[in-house]
Amino acid sequence: MRKLFFSFLILFILSACSRGEMDITEDKVLSIQDVEVPDHIFTSEKQNNVINEEEIKLSIKSYLDSSEELLNAGEPFQEAIYDEKELTKEELEKLDKINKLTKENDENFSNYISNNTLPEGYQEESKRISRYITGVNETLHAIDEMFDNVTNPASEEALPKVNIKSIMDKFDGVNGKEQKKIEDFLNKKNIDTKAFGREQKEG
Repeated sequence: MRKLFFSFLILFILSACSRGEMDITEDKVLSIQDVEVPDHIFTSEKQNNVINEEEIKLSIKSYLDSSEELLNAGEPFQEAIYDEKELTKEELEKLDKINKLTKENDENFSNYISNNTLPEGYQEESKRISRYITGVNETLHAIDEMFDNVTNPASEEALPKVNIKSIMDKFDGVNGKEQKKIEDFLNKKNIDTKAFGREQKEG
């Protein structure tokens, strides 16, 4: 029952995110032992600068690629948690590092696009991308925390109460319509990434 509930939530998230191109199957999921924490996230010290088009394209690609790599790195841990497997201290430390890098990646990109002047046509779309990816990551993290607070995971009575409205609110801006807008923008600007566009479809 509990595992079914976990599975429902995962499917709910993935369908709400509308990442339909991502074919998640068991044989594509790395084992925890094979996971390598990505060593690159988006960073920039720039503030109050005028960013040219070439730079913002590279920045968007860097942010989305690193976000996708972190998501993939965290997936085996999510699978283990939902299968009620106990993680070792080393594995928990690795998962914690992935979570911290994910948050830092989101914050760095958000600060970058907020504190600099972007080329015409990029400000709104960059914010859309930031909201979308951050929304996905925050929702996954919130659900993880929800289950971390279960005092007796072996008991069905221990299942946490799910605040559907709260979960849906976190998905504001994370839906198929927003994804389509992001994909159209990236295709129009010829920005290929691991998360969206040709790289994701071909890879």
